[in-house]
Amino acid sequence: MKLIADSGSTKTHWCVIDDNGLVKDIFTKGINPFYQTEDEIKSELSLNLNPQLTDFKIESISFYGAGCSFPEKKMMVSNALSSFFNDAKIEVESDLLGAARSLFGNKKGIACILGTGSNSCYYDGVNIVENVSPLGFILGDEGSGAVLGKLLIADCLKNQLSSELKEKFMTQYSLTPALVLENVYKKPFPNRYLAQFTPFLLENLEEASIFNLVFDAFDAFFVRNGMQYTLEEIEVGFVGSIAYHFRDTLEMVAYERGINISSIVQSPMGGLIINP
Repeated sequence: MKLIADSGSTKTHWCVIDDNGLVKDIFTKGINPFYQTEDEIKSELSLNLNPQLTDFKIESISFYGAGCSFPEKKMMVSNALSSFFNDAKIEVESDLLGAARSLFGNKKGIACILGTGSNSCYYDGVNIVENVSPLGFILGDEGSGAVLGKLLIADCLKNQLSSELKEKFMTQYSLTPALVLENVYKKPFPNRYLAQFTPFLLENLEEASIFNLVFDAFDAFFVRNGMQYTLEEIEVGFVGSIAYHFRDTLEMVAYERGINISSIVQSPMGGLIINP
């Protein structure tokens, strides 16, 4: 049997498949070698994945993950997996390649991710041939959940929202400025922390200040990332929870930029089962 993983910074979706298709779905916390040590990854696998696979003989693993663009990071994940699946053939690739394979199979296209983080590439049907580095939520990740959350909190604490909207947000999440600063600057996974606030944006999208925040963040994604590729006569596709749930606004921004989005899916897993 084969194990396929789609891993972001927030969660990892694992699928056990055989020649007839899907056998079992498993969900664990996100695995990202930029934010975790090899031992921490092993701990997550030991606690939440391995116990659910005792009835299966895994012969190969295709792991597509955030933070897996560099050889040393791929090796960390591969080493952690081999500790539990030492007889399996293990392939570790970026979540971006997973998105491209899912969206386009063996066709060329511009593959984009808008989830907790963001990314994009030109895919030639086999490999990623161009990539504008996302740079993470501090320097980049435009349009991502982490950046949307960061912008929302910054606007709130710097009084750029109406007093009513600020009060609603702070009360809904039981926030104080001190608590926000502690979670962003002192605790692990600040990107996950910030991304958790995106439902508030969706719930209040009719507010002009919220709509403009989301619109401008998506516009920045296209300007600073997507529009650096040759877009003429080529499909542009998106995967990720942010793209999926904010698709109307995303498509509006794309239209104003003259970009036609061919598909938006919440998870790449469906396509990866077909095009692993």
